[in-house]
Amino acid sequence: MSILINRSTRVVTQGITGNTGQFHTRASREYADGRKCYVAGVNPKRAGEDFEGLPIFGSVREAKAQTGANVSVVYVPPAGAAGAIWEAVEADLDLVICITEGIPVRDMVAVRDRMKKESRRTLLLGPNCPGVITPGELKIGIMPGHIHREGRVGVVSRSGTLTYEAVAQLTELGIGQSSAVGIGGDPVNGLKHLEVLQLFNDDPGTDAVVMIGEIGGSDEETAAHWAKQNMRKPVVGFIAGVTAPPGKRMGHAGAIISGGKGTAQEKLAVMEACGIRVTRNPAEMGRTLRSVLR
Repeated sequence: MSILINRSTRVVTQGITGNTGQFHTRASREYADGRKCYVAGVNPKRAGEDFEGLPIFGSVREAKAQTGANVSVVYVPPAGAAGAIWEAVEADLDLVICITEGIPVRDMVAVRDRMKKESRRTLLLGPNCPGVITPGELKIGIMPGHIHREGRVGVVSRSGTLTYEAVAQLTELGIGQSSAVGIGGDPVNGLKHLEVLQLFNDDPGTDAVVMIGEIGGSDEETAAHWAKQNMRKPVVGFIAGVTAPPGKRMGHAGAIISGGKGTAQEKLAVMEACGIRVTRNPAEMGRTLRSVLR
């Protein structure tokens, strides 16, 4: 089992004619069932052409109608990325995954507000995220496929690099993953830790979860409180940014301690109080997860 994507998913790449879109679409098609799952690209100026056999359409709606695509991945440059997200939402896809970094916050506020006001059903992952992978089936995004292994541990993280680190540690210990989800580090994004924990909790193919957070905001605390009351599976946690000074952005746009809130120590304390086994050493994420497996 998996969450969000599997070998039945049909993917359209928005921004397929750019260098980044081409590189990662090619790599994703070469992973597991990727050649079957990637069915189209979108570029309004290149409709009717193809990329290595993938047809390019003028719009997401057209691509969906012609190929049955139900998930989009966005590699569109920052200035147009929010518009690309909205195009996928308007086409009523199941999920849009936005890899693009540097989208203006104002653009994302407008898109998220419109999605909420219009009660759109499309789920958004990202922006500024590595994507999602179901090992042995499909990867959508920029993660290295070779470090993943099929299994029953879910991974959710705000940090792309730490997603890879946790996965590599688990694989080295012989522990496979059901799905690994990078939710992105921007202050205004789609799926949060909470929603991904809920998906893993309901997934019969997931036995435990690694939750990785960062300084800034309160998403990790919200997820921890929910997990204490509802999670039926063990969760282990790590928060990046223990040494970060207040008021200084660390890496991601959302990773900033403001008003004395959002510190790593504060988040770790809440997670521990909610029954999540945490580690303060990123090199111990895999072993910490192994310690909670029955």
